[in-house]
Amino acid sequence: MSKETNPQQNGAVQQRINEMVQQSRILEAYMNDIVAKEATAFRLIEEARLASAALHGIVADNQTEALVPVGIGVYMRALVPPIDKLLVNVGAGTSVEKSKQDTINYVEARIKEFEVVSRQLADQKQQIELRMAQIQEQVNQLLQQSSGVRQGNLGTGSSTR
Repeated sequence: MSKETNPQQNGAVQQRINEMVQQSRILEAYMNDIVAKEATAFRLIEEARLASAALHGIVADNQTEALVPVGIGVYMRALVPPIDKLLVNVGAGTSVEKSKQDTINYVEARIKEFEVVSRQLADQKQQIELRMAQIQEQVNQLLQQSSGVRQGNLGTGSSTR
């Protein structure tokens, strides 16, 4: 009688393995998306830190020499007059004039926001890695059970949950 159920059991095990492999592929795609978002968050943090350092380095009552980007990695030297106000892009093509200190506060708040996002992404990545490891272990267990069924070792005590 167990020989009649072996093909059914093997089919069910194979179907379950295929489902887990599909879950693993979905998680892998999600992981790749999170890794890309994490890289973007790191770039934004670094850019914001550089902006903060540049703002702290500007002396309000002196003319300052600076490198101004003109595109594709090309810069030109420029003399920046004393700065009282800066323009801050707040999104949707809108810029707001802010004082130097308000701009520094804005940049530092954005750094904190980016760091929070970065930590959340790292947590999500860790959860996905854990789930992928669990799926791999379950697949391995099913494969062991499947090979035991094929060998006629149903009574060896191998079971799952």
